[in-house]
Amino acid sequence: MRRHELTDEEWVIIAPLLPNKVRGVSRVDDRRVINGILWRFRTGAPWRDVPERYGPRTTLYNRFVRWRAAGVWDRLLEAVSAAYDGDIVMIDSSCVRVHQHGGRDQKGGEGGTDDRCMGRSRGGLTTKIHALVDAEGRPIHLALTAGQAGDAPAGRELLARLAPGGILLADKAYDTDAIRAETAARGTFANVPPRVIRKRTFAFSPWLYRQRNQIERFFNRIKQMRGLATRYDRRPDNFLAALKLAATRLWIKAL
Repeated sequence: MRRHELTDEEWVIIAPLLPNKVRGVSRVDDRRVINGILWRFRTGAPWRDVPERYGPRTTLYNRFVRWRAAGVWDRLLEAVSAAYDGDIVMIDSSCVRVHQHGGRDQKGGEGGTDDRCMGRSRGGLTTKIHALVDAEGRPIHLALTAGQAGDAPAGRELLARLAPGGILLADKAYDTDAIRAETAARGTFANVPPRVIRKRTFAFSPWLYRQRNQIERFFNRIKQMRGLATRYDRRPDNFLAALKLAATRLWIKAL
């Protein structure tokens, strides 16, 4: 077994969560297909370069996209992350560069980048990954925006996944009235350092805030996969689905 492939322990957890109603001709082995999908995102190679041992590349791509459309990758992450207890959660974002092939539309141009969660800056096209993780750095929810987008607006979407009570750790980018009001309404303590422009003070624990390095570690682990450290996919939903598959593996290994 190669190092990026599913272990027997991982497969025991994932297999029952996959679609099991097969019509017509029996499909290529699911474990083999997922291993091929993981190979593609681990290496960042084009689909056409996935080794033949994983099956036809059209089968790999089509099943990855079909299961994304059917919400399979969403359900995998939701199922394994149900173990999260909600005591401490952290929120942050990280930018990844968009490869020149991923930045082109079907006609070869680069228009409409914002609706594809791509933004142009001095460094070129980028996509921003937003994450909500637990105290161990295990992802609970993920979202994408264009690279130049602010953290706080996307942060409010992630906060919809907050469990009542607990503590939210975030940096100054999330010090907004809306974020603080949202967390307060959910009975959560926002341990967020206030920006220098704030005239009022807020309760803040530097000791708790030091634990926020777990979310940085999460981004570092995700970016060990070259196909996620750089975005090669034109479609944002495909890129997000790959992130959720990688996040699912992080949960299973932690459990």
